[in-house]
Amino acid sequence: MHCVSFMLLKNYSLDVIRKRLLVLTPVKMRLETKEGINGCAIINDSYNSDINSLGIALDFLEKNKRFSHKTLILSDILQSGKTEKALAAEIADMLSKRDIDRFIGIGPVLQSNAPLFDNNSEFFASTDEFLRNIDPGSFQNEIILLKGARKFEFEQISHILEAKVHNTVLEVDFNALTENLNFFRSKLSPDTKLMVMVKAFAYGSGVYEIANHLQYHRVDYMAVAYTDEGIELRRAGITTPVMVMSPEEEHLYFLLKYNLEPEIYSFRILKKLFAVLRQWKDGLKEPLPIHIKYDTGMHRLGFRKEDTAELVQIINENKDLIQVSSAFSHFSARDEAEHDEYSRKQIAVFEDVCTQLESKLGYKIMKHIANSSAILRFPQAQFDMVRLGIGLYGVDESSYGADLADVLTFKTHIIQIRELQEGESVGYSRKAISQNKRRIATISVGYADGFQRIMGNGNWQVLLHGKKAAITGNVCMDMCMIDVTNIPEAQEGDEVLLFGEGNSLKDYAKAMNTIAYEALTSVSERVKRVYIQHGS
Repeated sequence: MHCVSFMLLKNYSLDVIRKRLLVLTPVKMRLETKEGINGCAIINDSYNSDINSLGIALDFLEKNKRFSHKTLILSDILQSGKTEKALAAEIADMLSKRDIDRFIGIGPVLQSNAPLFDNNSEFFASTDEFLRNIDPGSFQNEIILLKGARKFEFEQISHILEAKVHNTVLEVDFNALTENLNFFRSKLSPDTKLMVMVKAFAYGSGVYEIANHLQYHRVDYMAVAYTDEGIELRRAGITTPVMVMSPEEEHLYFLLKYNLEPEIYSFRILKKLFAVLRQWKDGLKEPLPIHIKYDTGMHRLGFRKEDTAELVQIINENKDLIQVSSAFSHFSARDEAEHDEYSRKQIAVFEDVCTQLESKLGYKIMKHIANSSAILRFPQAQFDMVRLGIGLYGVDESSYGADLADVLTFKTHIIQIRELQEGESVGYSRKAISQNKRRIATISVGYADGFQRIMGNGNWQVLLHGKKAAITGNVCMDMCMIDVTNIPEAQEGDEVLLFGEGNSLKDYAKAMNTIAYEALTSVSERVKRVYIQHGS
């Protein structure tokens, strides 16, 4: 907005303004969370420094429950309008009210006011002095907040503490994620609870960080596919109730140990659970909550309606071991209007079977069948809880037309540019032979990163300087090539957007001949996840 206002003031034409905005490089956002050395995580907020933004950054640090040990590296705050001692005292007071285990102050003001801070503090006159004296090995399994004024060049510290990994990244925008979460919440009745799916590495987005953010925003439940995913959440400090949708027989004990709630979809798994609970009954303080899965038409997993009488009899015989928390089912085709009548039949079957179940159990249970699309398309199917999945990440698979925020950006960089003459070929099998002189850029993403071979030979276009550039030739394991002949401003080191704002994930998945779910979960774990949150 400031750029547009300035250009209008200088009498630039609207056409010129539009063209220049397309190539405007965005200023890096604050609060980037990245993987660090020695099992650490780095929150990089070294782009500005004032007392208010320090408070926001400390709140962000504090809400992370994955790490019990928290470190703050802070530079002097410049031009605050306060005396040096008053400013240092205010910072010390802020830290004393928060759970900061280690404080490192950099700059002459903080160093000269060291007595105001706790004993777990260290001080250095400059960034250079810090780098000369600090042992990177002293940072172990902790979360580190870097908060510094530009003058102190904290990017040098970030470079030392960040894990040296592949520079192709999947960027996750927490502000957009929260916006989508609130959008779906706005569609719910006041008493309807919200379960959020965090299975499959939170749809490829990074389970610890996503789950921690959701817990901070007080979702009612989370759901994972397998028990080990639930164990990871508990070990990362997640205390929100967690439903395990496919509990394996050999891991049933861990449901009890880690306070996880299993989906029960068959008599066999129910009886196996009883055997484990009886064996470990001394550790069972109260009946284990379970979630009964009904097959209303998906024909994948679940009890049938006619199983209800036998099911309730077994449950009632073991009231000391389990308590039914909910009954649920899955839509088969909630996205497609042509199958709406089938979906309505599923709702009717589900409602009927739940009525029977509650009547025979003798107590109320939660009921849920609606996923992201059904929240929008079948509001009558909200019941007591809904399950939010792909919609959280900005993908509307329904015909509702929801204006969701883009949460995920998959991007990489140009590592080399070369000129090709007519007749020269690009890549394996010489699939792309130049018909004329061309300018070809190699980018550091390949099918080992989840950028599949089907995207090659013009099947997908990346975004570079606001312009589309087609993939040329076959996609390689670790890199691929793009045609930048018509983007003369392209240079080595430039950022390239694979999908994100302006290059949609839905279109990306379509080019892969698949759905957004598969496209996201295909992004390999060697691709660094970077978490962005900018202050309000």
